[in-house]
Amino acid sequence: MRLIAAGRNDRRSHRFPRATRSAAGSNSTRKRGVKVSSDLIIARDLARYFPLGGGLFTKPTAWVKAVDGVSFSVRKGESFGVVGESGCGKTTLGQMIVRLLEPTAGQVLFKGDDITHLNRRELSPFRQKIQIIFQDPYSSLDPRMTVTSIITEPLLAHGKPTKAHRRQVAADLMKKVGLRPDDQKKFPHEFSGGQRQRIGIARALCVRPELIVADEPVSALDVSIQAQVINLLGDLRDEFGLSYIFISHDISVVEHICDRIAVMYLGGIVEVAPTELFISDQRHPYSATLLAAVPRPDPNHRIQPAAMEGDVPSPIDPPPGCPFHPRCEHAFDRCRNEKPKLINVTDEHAVACFLNDGQGGVK
Repeated sequence: MRLIAAGRNDRRSHRFPRATRSAAGSNSTRKRGVKVSSDLIIARDLARYFPLGGGLFTKPTAWVKAVDGVSFSVRKGESFGVVGESGCGKTTLGQMIVRLLEPTAGQVLFKGDDITHLNRRELSPFRQKIQIIFQDPYSSLDPRMTVTSIITEPLLAHGKPTKAHRRQVAADLMKKVGLRPDDQKKFPHEFSGGQRQRIGIARALCVRPELIVADEPVSALDVSIQAQVINLLGDLRDEFGLSYIFISHDISVVEHICDRIAVMYLGGIVEVAPTELFISDQRHPYSATLLAAVPRPDPNHRIQPAAMEGDVPSPIDPPPGCPFHPRCEHAFDRCRNEKPKLINVTDEHAVACFLNDGQGGVK
């Protein structure tokens, strides 16, 4: 199924129709033909704290807990979505996976190898296998470089390719992402936002990675262009056997392209489930609120969002107990005093919420 800009008229209609998929996590072949098998990358108790105040000879006065104890895995050939409001730690998490940020604590394992504390030389072969697509197609491309130089820049970090080879690689990748190879000598300002993001995608593909972290890759684009880029990412996944960690605040986008969805809130994961199961049976009140807030294309049916009062608490001074309890209409005494752990409610569905101690989903 192709992604289109129009929505559909089901109970939770999003802007985009969903592709049919098998349950994520099984070692079966998906409808699109990509084999989902063993874990490609594993994050264990990842944390990243940023210091506030202090100086060269003084200690920080406080710490921003941007990511606080996050664990998950991504299987080979799988698209894993990470969703949540701005400031929940999604981008910080993605940057730790590709080692643009050093974790304060925890581990990142790629195919069983611990890459958490490797130096630049040791990390080089892994960087070929893990690439990133940045959110902003305007600031992420060097305005002084031609398209050929931008796309093939990763090659220079892993060898000394000839100019002819770089031109050929750039031409091939430009075709793959829907750009004209004749435009190789142009500069970023000569392209639209959607075209610039395609250049960024081509750059990520240059060294034939196995995993791509896509950090809000369509949020800066018009809706019609978003659909084109999402379709392109899906096609490239099928052609190259890619795995994605797809970061977004927009569940309607993540729902289409991802096999599993993880919901982040205040630096932690509060729910993980296969996409179809998540959409039909989300168990965390925050997940239910996010889904209820998605606009529907049918003007005759208005969504009544689940109650969620107040602002997101500060990551400098998070509330005791469950971090969501100050905004949750279902909160009770245990929520205010004890932080729930992420536990399995089924083999593939995990939730950090005391409402799920033997109880059903959030209605």
